[in-house]
Amino acid sequence: MAESAYRITRWPKQERPRERLLDDGPQHLSEAELLGILIGKGTVKKTAIDLGRELLDRYESLPRLFSRSPSELMLVKGVGSAKAAVLSAAFELVRRVQSGKDTDKPTFKKSSDVATHYLPLLRDLRKEVFKVLLLNRANRLVKEVSVSEGTLDASIVHPRDVFREALLEPAAAVILIHNHPSGNPSPSEEDLRITRQLVEAGRLLGIKVLDHIILAGGAHRSLADEGLI
Repeated sequence: MAESAYRITRWPKQERPRERLLDDGPQHLSEAELLGILIGKGTVKKTAIDLGRELLDRYESLPRLFSRSPSELMLVKGVGSAKAAVLSAAFELVRRVQSGKDTDKPTFKKSSDVATHYLPLLRDLRKEVFKVLLLNRANRLVKEVSVSEGTLDASIVHPRDVFREALLEPAAAVILIHNHPSGNPSPSEEDLRITRQLVEAGRLLGIKVLDHIILAGGAHRSLADEGLI
């Protein structure tokens, strides 16, 4: 069959996803059709919607698809680097909107404020990321610092790395956050040990560690709320 037979542009206008979106709104399109619009063009034997459907089939759901890296998206034949980049950019925009990133410098009064802001950004990650939130005296975010990526242990999360930027800013206090890709927010023994070490280092430096918050799936655990800080 000729290549043109697989082009959505040859479909009746009322069946084309892009035209339907413009006429009726995006809520009337399937997930595969919405992905197809982002993908743009298909291949010789697949439409963009076919590629969207294959991505959903491969990764089982839209939330699981959101967590995939560009290289993983490219495992679906027909999704090259350009298409993977567009999809990854779209997924990241969604995460930022969900996190309230339009508030450039949020204020964190309680652990749920931190969870609301950072869960959309970290819950889909497939490796642990440890961040330090530098706060002023009003608990307003001054700066966000990424300390480590990968397995969390004391040799990676060292006090000098955690407090270096806090001393330069200077910050009145810090909040520690990291994610658990397993989906279980319960702190491990290593999490507790690192927390004790950093709280003590902060005390010596005159920078209070307000909390250590663990994010996982749609849940969070605050060590301060649980009396562990």
